Amino acid sequence: MAVDTGREEKALRQVRERLVDAYGEAHSAERVEAVVGAVRKRFDGHRIREFVPILVERIVRRELETRGEVKSGAKTAAGDREFAVGESGVESTGSKGDSAQGGFADASRRVTEPVRGGGWRAAVRDRRVLAGVAATVVVVVGGAVAVGSGGSEPGAVTAAPAEVTAVRGVVGSEKTAFFADPRVVAALDGHGLQVVVDPAGSRQIATSVDLTRYDFAFPSSAAAAERIQRQSGVSGKYTPFSSPMAIATFQPIVDLLVAAGVVTPGPTPILDMGKYLDMVERGTQWDELPDNSVYPVRKHVLISTTDPRTSNSAAMYLSVAAHVANENSIVRGTAAENHALSRVSRLFTRQGYTENSSDGPFQEYLATGMGTTPLVWIYESQFVDAAVHGQLRPDMVLLYPSPTVMSQHTVVPLNGDGDRLGAVLSTDPELQQLAAEYGFRTTDPARFTQIADEYRVPVTPQLIDVVDMPSYETLERLLDGVAESYN
Repeated sequence: MAVDTGREEKALRQVRERLVDAYGEAHSAERVEAVVGAVRKRFDGHRIREFVPILVERIVRRELETRGEVKSGAKTAAGDREFAVGESGVESTGSKGDSAQGGFADASRRVTEPVRGGGWRAAVRDRRVLAGVAATVVVVVGGAVAVGSGGSEPGAVTAAPAEVTAVRGVVGSEKTAFFADPRVVAALDGHGLQVVVDPAGSRQIATSVDLTRYDFAFPSSAAAAERIQRQSGVSGKYTPFSSPMAIATFQPIVDLLVAAGVVTPGPTPILDMGKYLDMVERGTQWDELPDNSVYPVRKHVLISTTDPRTSNSAAMYLSVAAHVANENSIVRGTAAENHALSRVSRLFTRQGYTENSSDGPFQEYLATGMGTTPLVWIYESQFVDAAVHGQLRPDMVLLYPSPTVMSQHTVVPLNGDGDRLGAVLSTDPELQQLAAEYGFRTTDPARFTQIADEYRVPVTPQLIDVVDMPSYETLERLLDGVAESYN
């Protein structure tokens, strides 16, 4: 199907104008436009575009909503049809040339038609997305109905929830795409939940974010969740999914490190963290590696990370490195902390500028290649998600550090609504499947393995060499020590 880009751009310009007008008192125009741009990117590559402006507007409204502070009468448009945005979704207010019911029936038929020209895999992927697209649109024709609901087969028709509860949370940035996915929005709608999330680093969530504004916190580590529980006096928690830490690299880099004796080759190559740490302590540069004709640059052999002062992924890296530096033992006590810091601080201070979000260095890896990012510390889920969305090149490789550490994505409910969301995320089969499609390891390991196999991503299904995180207090002191070493 040909894409009318001019019509879509016009509709999206109108969306931006409406949203700036509706939320101008609470958010700057720049903030609104940035959210619109980020949400729109989630639909890149999908060929059926009719619903994109509707969905962008709806998801952005969820992101910007401040508990009902919206100008009344705000409207959205798709093609020549006009819709009023209400609490329960998008309601038809009339059309030019056809009925609302007929128009959406046609759209529904287009959603379920085979996708030509992209093969069966592309067709299946587009149907998954477009089933969610249809499920987010609520049409009022004589009475309210919703297409799809949590736990239902795509396309099933059920009554819309009588009450919809707005649930606001602060989450690790690597999960914002999951919550923005139309299929996730639809599944949560089926449980009567409208979830609005603000992204923040997990350490920020645990130390500096005002949690009184939120119903739940969703950091990317058990240590940060423990701190939040203590501060908030909360005993309950949920871990709906997890992801081991890994390294995104390229086959020529793997070959170099295999020759240097630092990497063990295989379907999922393994980096020996002890040998790597020794290499960094010696100040080894890439152009000093033997027989290096593919990456002979004069800079240190280093894994690129985020900023350890704000980001959870860098804190995970520090946990692994400190464990190895402490003779492969959990760091406990002042002496062990000082010894570990004397060995691992240079892993960060030699990097130069580091970003606050784990998405930053990984996007640079995808866009620029090994010139600037030969080794990037990532969540395994990021690599699998990129494979699902067709963003990987043939020479891109997932490298596992040995040892590694698990990032436990933990929901800390701050009230009853947050508790309800945590339970839904942990038990709803559809949401668990969608989490697996974003590369997360869920409570059912088979879901993750199925996705990895389907998209031909070599992964280690059951990791053995996994270390425990140090206590939250120890990790904080290590992070503070690294921060001081920057001065």
